[in-house]
Amino acid sequence: MKKQLLLFIAFYMSIFLVTSCSTNDDTADENPNQILEAETLLNVSYGTNSKQVYDLYLPQGRTQENTKVIILVHGGGWTSGDKSDMSQFVNLLRENHSDYAIANINYVLAGFGVPAFPNQFLDLGRVISQLTAQQNELQIQPQFGLIGTSAGAHISLMYDYVYDTSNQVKFVANIVGPTDFTDPFYADDPNFPLALQFLVDASAYPQNANLAETVSPALQVSALSSPTILFYGDQDPIVPLSNGQTLAASLNTQGTANEFTVYQGGHGDDWSQADYLDLQLKLEDFIQIHLPLEIN
Repeated sequence: MKKQLLLFIAFYMSIFLVTSCSTNDDTADENPNQILEAETLLNVSYGTNSKQVYDLYLPQGRTQENTKVIILVHGGGWTSGDKSDMSQFVNLLRENHSDYAIANINYVLAGFGVPAFPNQFLDLGRVISQLTAQQNELQIQPQFGLIGTSAGAHISLMYDYVYDTSNQVKFVANIVGPTDFTDPFYADDPNFPLALQFLVDASAYPQNANLAETVSPALQVSALSSPTILFYGDQDPIVPLSNGQTLAASLNTQGTANEFTVYQGGHGDDWSQADYLDLQLKLEDFIQIHLPLEIN
């Protein structure tokens, strides 16, 4: 009798456990599209170097079908700078484009024995590859817009024009970025050959390649280049206005959508408040046109 009672209890418990599991599964199925909370992930590693990190801002209510990603790339002459320099852009995007994910990246800075090119282009590619691999986990769609300032704009342009073979990048915002190192502004500088030797890993490119051309995005534009928005100063002592003009002409030749705006002043640090507002509004429109979301 005792044995029969124990068997009855075991049988009853097995039915209870199966029923409980089924109930939980049904509950999960009833909420497959639960609204995800906003999340901020700081210093996410994408490599072994301490500089290979990014901050990721994931919006509330994100879905893999409709949450695209804007990547910010800081400047600093390829040898300095930090993602914190892009904090203002992070704030603007979170306020005005709150349905996008934002990745604000660092990359390995150039130094003696550590060339910038192509390493920094490849670092941006590593970020994009990692975000793409984690699209299910993060609930993002791996389509990207790039916003770069100065050296960061150069890195962004080069990545899109040369390395984005899968066409994941849908637009590039170029704010005072160098685009043509064959420009007399650089080529006539007696120190430029040494700077080029310092910045470029010649072993990564074909032998006898013209390295100044090879790392100049204006000279790498093709029919596959993404829509590009350009902002330059007319008295820039670091990046000449002619670099913007050359890039715009190359994009026009290929029939690539672009917008080119020139402000009075230098490398962006002395532009007027009205100019900064104009940049913000034009950039907002460009994002909505070339990296659109289909909000239901």
